[in-house]
Amino acid sequence: MSATSAARLPAAGADRARLSQAGEPLDRQEAERLAKLLKAVADPARLRLLSIIHSAPEGEVCVCDLVEPLGLTQPTVSHHLKVLTDAGLLTRERRGTWAYYRSVPEGWSSLGALFG
Repeated sequence: MSATSAARLPAAGADRARLSQAGEPLDRQEAERLAKLLKAVADPARLRLLSIIHSAPEGEVCVCDLVEPLGLTQPTVSHHLKVLTDAGLLTRERRGTWAYYRSVPEGWSSLGALFG
């Protein structure tokens, strides 16, 4: 994971992400972080992108291979990928003219802890 991507994920324990088990309300910063995460996955195209990337045998997918399965234009796919990357669910690595995306385990953990 790149330092830039890691910096997007605020340090938060999995137990802090749970809404009700701690018995205390979320502070504003944690609520904003979780809202950003939930907004990022609250779109069918983004959920499909996450699923495709997370299940890739190589562990990563080139943006060039994501347009056709979604049936969306390249700029639209790139926008969705940026939202997911900014939320800390994906990392991006540029190689020449292409960008490759990987899942961020900590991002998935935050989602799982929220509902776990």
